[in-house]
Amino acid sequence: MSGYRKLSRPTDQRKALLRNQVTALIYRGKIVTTEAKAKEVRRIAEGLIALAVRERDNYETVTVTAKVARKDKDGKRVKEVVNGKKVTVYDEIQKEIKKDKPSRLHARRKMLRVLYPVTEVPAEAAGKKKNTKEVDLVAKLFDELAPKYAGRNGGYTRIIKLGQRRGDAAMEVVLELV
Repeated sequence: MSGYRKLSRPTDQRKALLRNQVTALIYRGKIVTTEAKAKEVRRIAEGLIALAVRERDNYETVTVTAKVARKDKDGKRVKEVVNGKKVTVYDEIQKEIKKDKPSRLHARRKMLRVLYPVTEVPAEAAGKKKNTKEVDLVAKLFDELAPKYAGRNGGYTRIIKLGQRRGDAAMEVVLELV
């Protein structure tokens, strides 16, 4: 007997399906799927959340100096003439950043191996590429979900049975984050 469900699919399709459902679960918080798929998605999602909980505070804060272009009230770069040429004016700013320690970086890369990139489109600009933004699900795992589940030893998801699906009578369930 194998250690996972094959879900009547070839390996590449099965992996893509599970990655897609894990991404949707972490992004939305709940998904509706069949019972067999939910049990497989649960295994992967709980592993990712446990990894985030374990590595949530494993970083150091570093202050860096960065050059940033000065901008006017319209958001355009300020230019001044130096030796007959127009040159952009830069300001130096101090910024604090989180620098991952090696084990947290490894955890981040393991998560990125499973999660698909998610692009969020505002409702008023539906169908347009303008104003879309990339959602960082790894940051969501570390910053939102890991502190929420810090005191919990596993059991980050819940499966609620809805009943049989019309058509093929497969057991439908809601898989949600607790």
